[in-house]
Amino acid sequence: MRYLVLIVLVFFFDGYSQSNFGPPADPTYGVVQSDIPQNYYEEANGKASENLKEALHQIISNHVVFQYTSSSTDTWDILQLSDQDPQNHDNMILVYTGRSQDKGYRDGTGNYSQYENGNGTHNNSWNREHVWPKSHGFPDQDDNAYTDVHNLKPCDRSVNTSRGTKDYDFGGSQHSEATECLTDSDSWEPSDYVKGDIARILFYMVVRYDPGYDHNNNSFDLELVDYTTPNNNDPILGKLSSLIQWHYDDPVDDFEINRNEIIYDFQENRNPFIDHPSLVSYLWGENYGENWNENLGIDDVTIENSFIYPNPSEGVINFSNNLIDERIQVFSINGDKVYDKTITNNSIHFVLQSGFYLLKISNNSRVLNHKIIIR
Repeated sequence: MRYLVLIVLVFFFDGYSQSNFGPPADPTYGVVQSDIPQNYYEEANGKASENLKEALHQIISNHVVFQYTSSSTDTWDILQLSDQDPQNHDNMILVYTGRSQDKGYRDGTGNYSQYENGNGTHNNSWNREHVWPKSHGFPDQDDNAYTDVHNLKPCDRSVNTSRGTKDYDFGGSQHSEATECLTDSDSWEPSDYVKGDIARILFYMVVRYDPGYDHNNNSFDLELVDYTTPNNNDPILGKLSSLIQWHYDDPVDDFEINRNEIIYDFQENRNPFIDHPSLVSYLWGENYGENWNENLGIDDVTIENSFIYPNPSEGVINFSNNLIDERIQVFSINGDKVYDKTITNNSIHFVLQSGFYLLKISNNSRVLNHKIIIR
């Protein structure tokens, strides 16, 4: 069945030379929709703090494992679909340089000189970057975490070597090849347009592998710490506060959603922090200790200027833009849906008890979220 999925996906992507969404350096929002299976996150609803983290772990653990390199479907094959250039399906988008590169121009092939007008080199081939360094907890290729595609990104070979096992943090000097990245002795700062992607991969890893098990069934627990970890091979990585900032500065875009869907088609597990970015606040931020509910997550990217007034309100909400066939949903603080109607108007009237609510406005192309207070 897994190989049938690969065949279908290859046919689909080869049948169209371009996708209708942008690459990370020129992101689009609202074009690709997450296809989350119904009740996928049900066990996490109503949980808080460590109980929430444990519930998410149970949801995404025990994924389908593919070999790192194999004559059958392997991590190379999946990456060539998950990270292909949406504007040219013959190419990959490399993570730190942002370069669009021929899928065949990859490490281990030996055919480097045929690329770059005959000037291709081994160092410029692409290979597989472990965003969470494999030496920090799962150094053996037989370990499930080693081959987890959620943690792998296509990367220029020499740039991958430069990043090495450095933690992620702000600061440093410009890298000579990945010119939008900064680096120093103990840290690596990726380009602005992939900072959130990197952060959400690491958030996934600390939930998925809490605990994880190596090929000898020994347990390990990945943890993010708020400092850098030079010359350290413990299952820890930094810097948490920087990653949280990057998560908010670089929100989830269409490229990232598409990547999550493709990996899910193979591994049968998802990155919760792409599906529900609000989880970061509930596990490491201002909502820690509060019960999470997926209907209350302020997850979607606002892609147009829109505001509501007055807020707080006595029950009448006005919109700055006239709404045409927009679906309006209102959720209580407990996640209960208390209003659901499609309207064409610039105002609505609620008969609701006083309190805090989430107002969700959606159509086929985008979703807007607002917190509202009813007096």
